[in-house]
Parts: sequence; structure tokens; C-alpha cells
Amino acid sequence: MSDRGRELAWEARWSLRTAVATFAAVAFLIAAAVIANSFSGGGEAESLLEIDRHGGSVTLASVLQAVSFALLAAPLVYLFRAALLRSERMRSQFLPLVVVAPLALAAGALLTGAAAKEAASDFTAGKSHATLTVKEASNECRSERKDDAKGFQGDFGKGANAVSDCAAEKREDDSATHAIDDASLRAPAKVIELVGGLALAFALVYCSLHALRTGLLTRFWGSLGIALGVAVLLGLLPIALIWFAYLGLLIAGWVPNGRPPAWAAAEAIPWPSPGEKAAAELGPPPADGDVPPSAEEEEKASDKGQSQ
Repeated sequence: MSDRGRELAWEARWSLRTAVATFAAVAFLIAAAVIANSFSGGGEAESLLEIDRHGGSVTLASVLQAVSFALLAAPLVYLFRAALLRSERMRSQFLPLVVVAPLALAAGALLTGAAAKEAASDFTAGKSHATLTVKEASNECRSERKDDAKGFQGDFGKGANAVSDCAAEKREDDSATHAIDDASLRAPAKVIELVGGLALAFALVYCSLHALRTGLLTRFWGSLGIALGVAVLLGLLPIALIWFAYLGLLIAGWVPNGRPPAWAAAEAIPWPSPGEKAAAELGPPPADGDVPPSAEEEEKASDKGQSQ
């Protein structure tokens, strides 16, 4: 069997498994977000108290998020290899980077969850302290009451203790912020997440671009995948879930209009440009000898016929 035949056999063998992994990744990431939102509080102090009370939920959310990121390696690798088979411009050396991207994000998710639990434990144990003084906090509260009296009253009431209650909350939030910043796993988690985010942005742009050029993705979904590479850098990863869900359907062959012809042909079938599409709709140009007569020639022919 030729190399092309082996790659086509690999695509057929792994299409359904890759699609299932993609759908599971999307579902796990949504579940992780729902769990995380269930124990998120208003301020930093309240959030850490909720995390300390629901440590098991924090661990579950971070594990689900890590698993979902790891599973995203499957559709990215599948699309990369499919485009590589149909394009001579792709570089196989970039495949490890495509694999590293979701795995780095998975490791970052686990470290972030552990750092959050560490910060919550230190905060509730009183190991972190506020650097914001009572006077500074009180001045901030008076300024807020002046700017938004109604909102301030709704949060802290009208009494003489309103400003002091506000100041106490601000100092607790300041202490919680220091607990988060001082967590030993926070810095490595941020670095790994940054590396994973940059790698994922590259993977999305590179795979989508070549899948579009070879005809594996339509112009809309290919362009959307490229745009999502930029969105990931801006922290808008949840938007990419729609694209990955479509990619799972495409890989499985479950899209309504069927997969683009480049998949079955095992070769690049680029989409025509708008100009080429318009020209095709107008039809081929007239052949030599079939050029329609000009208005002047038609008039002369008409006069000649009438004279006869």
C-alpha cells in the first residue's frame, strides 16, 4: 500500500473516534465552566471562601478542563494530517507543536486549580495580609458613595457603619488578592497557559489556513478557524467551541451537505475565488469565429436585406 493509501486508511479508521473525542472535549469544557461558576463569589475574598468550602468541585472543574484540552489534540492532529496529505506547502515539523498546544493548556488548568485551592487555604488560615490601610480603604469607599450613592447604599446600607463595612470588605479582598498572587503554583501555571495559548493560536491558524487552501474546510469555516487563532490570544477560547463542534461533525461526515470533495478525492481541490466563481456562472467565452456581430454590422446586414 502506498503512503497515500495508508494515510487514507488512517483517516477512515480514526474519523469516528476523533469526532467522539472532539464532542467529549466540548462537553467537558462546558461542564467545567458550569461547575466553576457555581462557586464563584462576588469579590476575591468571597471567591476564595467559596473555593475553600467546595474544594472537591474546584478539583473536578480543573480535571474536566484539563481532560477537555487534552482531547482537543485529536481533531487538531487529524486536520493537520489530512491537510498535510493534500498539500505540498505544509511542514510536518510543526505537528509536535500542534500536539503540545492542548497538552500545555491541560497542564495549566490543573496547576491553576491547585493554585486556587492553595490561595483559598492560605486566606482562610490567615496567612495573607492586606497592604491596603483602613484610611485608604475608607477614602475609596467615600469616593464610591459620592459617585454612586444608590449602589453604595444597596451594598452597605445608610448607617454610620456603612463606610467601615465597605472598608473592611475592601481590605479582605486586598488580602485575598495577595493570597492569590503569592500561591506557589500561580506563576508556573500562568507561564504554561501562555505557552499553550500561543501554541494553540498557531495551530488553529496554520491548520485552518491549509485546510482552507486544500478545500477540506469551506471558506466560512476556514476563515473562522483562522480568526479564532487571534481570539484565543485574547482569552476568548469558549467561542472556539462552536468551531470544534463543527469540526467533529465534519470529521465524522455528519455535516448536512456532506464533506467537501477534497476529503474523498485525497487531493487538494481549492475553492474558486469570487472572480473565478462569477466567471464560471457566466459561462465560457465565445470560441473563435463565434463572436457575435456588432450593432453596426447588424445594421448593415439589415439594410442589405431590405435592398434585396
